[in-house]
Order: sequence, then C-alpha cells, then structure tokens
Amino acid sequence: MTTKPKLLIIDGMALLFRSFFASAAMGHFVRLADGTPTNGVQGFVRHVLTAQSIIQPTHLAVCWDMGAHTFRNELFDGYKANRPAPPEEMLPQFDMAKELSQQMGWQNFGLIGVEADDVIGSMVMKWQEEAEITVISGDKDLLQLLTPSTNIALMKKGYTEYDVYTYTRFQKEYGIMPQQFAQVKAFMGDTSDGYPGVKGIGPKQALTLIQTYGSIDNVLTMLHELKPAQRTKIQDNMDMLKLSHELATIQTDVAIQTELTNLICAPYEHHTIQAIEQRGFTLIGKQARSLYTLI
Repeated sequence: MTTKPKLLIIDGMALLFRSFFASAAMGHFVRLADGTPTNGVQGFVRHVLTAQSIIQPTHLAVCWDMGAHTFRNELFDGYKANRPAPPEEMLPQFDMAKELSQQMGWQNFGLIGVEADDVIGSMVMKWQEEAEITVISGDKDLLQLLTPSTNIALMKKGYTEYDVYTYTRFQKEYGIMPQQFAQVKAFMGDTSDGYPGVKGIGPKQALTLIQTYGSIDNVLTMLHELKPAQRTKIQDNMDMLKLSHELATIQTDVAIQTELTNLICAPYEHHTIQAIEQRGFTLIGKQARSLYTLI
C-alpha cells in the first residue's frame, strides 16, 4: 500500500504574531545591523523548521493574510474593527516574513480580500483525499475544517507543544460534527473578530442548541420549544445570527493555483542558509543547522 503524502499547512500570520509578542514582551527585538527588528520573522521561520522536524511532512505550504480588509468587512463594518494596530516594530516584518519564507524554499499563498483561513480551508478541501494534512495555527475557528485526514495543531508553548485536534477528538469533546462548529460560533459570537452573535447566549448555550437541534435552521423551526427568555434573544437578533454564521464560516472554494506536487519539501542547502545568515538572520541559521544536515 502506498503511503499518502503528508502536507503541513502553516498559518503564517498566526506564527508571526505569536513569535513577535512572545519576545517583544521582554524587549527582545533581535535587530539587524541597520536597526530593523526581526524577532517575529526569526521566530516564525524557526517555528516552521521545528514543526517540520516533528511532523516530518513531505509537502509544505504557508498561508498569509494579504491586508486587513477582506470580503467579511464588506459584510459587516465591525468585523475585526476592535483589533489594535500592529506595533511599529512589527510593520517591516510582514513583507520580510514572506520573503524569507520564499528564500527558505517554502511556497507562500495568499489572496487580497481573502483571509488565510479561507485559503487553508480551500487547500484542505482540494487535497483531503490525496494527503494526510496537518494545519498549524492558534485559531480555534479552524476546527471546522477537521476531516478524517486533517488534524488541526493549535500552538501551545514554544516551538514544540501543540494541542492537536483530530476529527474523532472533536466529536467526542463537542458532541457535534466539525462542520457544525461555525453554527455554534454564530450563536455565541466572537469578541476577537468583533461580531456579537446572539446577545445573551454564551458558548455553553450555543453548543447545547446545536447539539440538540443540529443547525440554526432547525433551532429557528423549533423556537417554540425554547424557554421564553432564550426565544426572545434569538428573535431579537435574527439578522445578526445569520450574518454571524456567514462571518464564522470558512470558505473552502478559493481557487488554489497549484498542484500538490509543487509543494514537495526539498532538503535545505548550505548556500541558502549561509545567505540568510549573512543578511543577519543568525538565529534561523543556528536552528537550521541544529535540526538538519545541509546539502
């Protein structure tokens, strides 16, 4: 029996932000000779290198948000409106991260107006039959993408600890199917993404509603069964409930303009790592040399 390819999909912005704030909190910006901070970028690349050594993928893709404005902002002005602007030290690191990712030999993906989540979701849909897939992120919204061949590894601590969700684990913990998770989010809302869901319905009530009725449509059909207070909350927030569901649902039909064979992981070459070190990214070189035999 032939072994399926192992595809590792990286939520690039999630790793970049996490790496930046983990070191910025201690004032460690790891600057280049010209003063440009690189703490987030070097942390991002080092994290991917370590993840590769742990998961041993045969194929790799890095997905990026391409600007703050997406189709979800067109649907709802308040979407992610409460998020603070990135710190000044982080601004030069967005383009730098994509550039270094490419220099390492990794394939970058991102579309203007589309979130990285939607690109990731579309990759999962495109290749779930062909490959065993692991997605690394910090975003629980991605749990809706779980399939029998797709795991979601949520970052926990450092570069080596993950909270790994499988298709089976999710069903046992939540009592619903992964694709129903966006309907739970529609009721409870998401403060970090800035949409309210149904005011007064929290995570436990939201999950119970979907466990009991299976879908938003079924809840609305059976409103007469609910307690008067809960029924009133839903009736008063009907439009926002439907909009929140649209905002929470990851798109899986974004055109992915490549084939799986183009994502094969190549060995790291000595001259590539040396060139990166000469630019001042010494922590990346140190990590690469400690984990891999360069060719």
